[in-house]
Amino acid sequence: MKLSTPAALRAASADGVSLALLEQLFDHAPDMAFFVKDAAGRYVAVNQSLVERHGFREKREVLRRRPSEVCPGDFGRIPTEQDAQVLRTGKPIIERLEMQWHAPNRPVWCLTTKLPIRGAVGVVTGIIGISQDVRSPVATQDIPSGVAAALSQLERGYADAVTPRALAATAKLPPARFARIIKRIFGITPIQMITKTRIAAASRLLRETTRSVAEIALECGFYDHSAFTRAFRAVSGVTPTQFRVPANLRAE
Repeated sequence: MKLSTPAALRAASADGVSLALLEQLFDHAPDMAFFVKDAAGRYVAVNQSLVERHGFREKREVLRRRPSEVCPGDFGRIPTEQDAQVLRTGKPIIERLEMQWHAPNRPVWCLTTKLPIRGAVGVVTGIIGISQDVRSPVATQDIPSGVAAALSQLERGYADAVTPRALAATAKLPPARFARIIKRIFGITPIQMITKTRIAAASRLLRETTRSVAEIALECGFYDHSAFTRAFRAVSGVTPTQFRVPANLRAE
């Protein structure tokens, strides 16, 4: 059965850029999930990395399905709701830092970008996007010593009132140059790096301890419970309490 293709992508195909060619290109990007979805939020093109991240072997197991139909719990619901928002408003999502899960249950940080596909009269007909793993493309020993010192400070002191400017000072670099180096090494901004470090620490404490959410918030550098909840929901799509309780064990 031939898959329905968004109008904008049919036009692109006429210009020589086909879905098959895009898939073939992104199949060579194992650190990135690539996808194209139709006006109903269903996959019409994916790369092999996306397939394997969801625990499948073949693309046909994913195509014509929404994320909520291939990924259990919140990790399927959240991207499906994101898609509905992009399709409804036409507003893109650009480099959103978020936690995702690779099958069977491995947390991974990603930068997700979703762009609306528009037809000839400007109507949104689908979505094209990527979700790229956040990881350093250079060896640890190749990171400049001043930057390494700043990163070490962050790992030890994320509970403190650390700022990008303070980290730049530790690295003995102007803030703008420090930001460029962090972006080149990790693919994220210094403020995203601070958030990632704090949320990653909080995630471990939520799953591995019985401390209260308020205690974990303060321990991980958030000034109150509400600020922590907002920041945690922004990157994970769920509250700290919901993250602590697996989706399949929550009360309906």
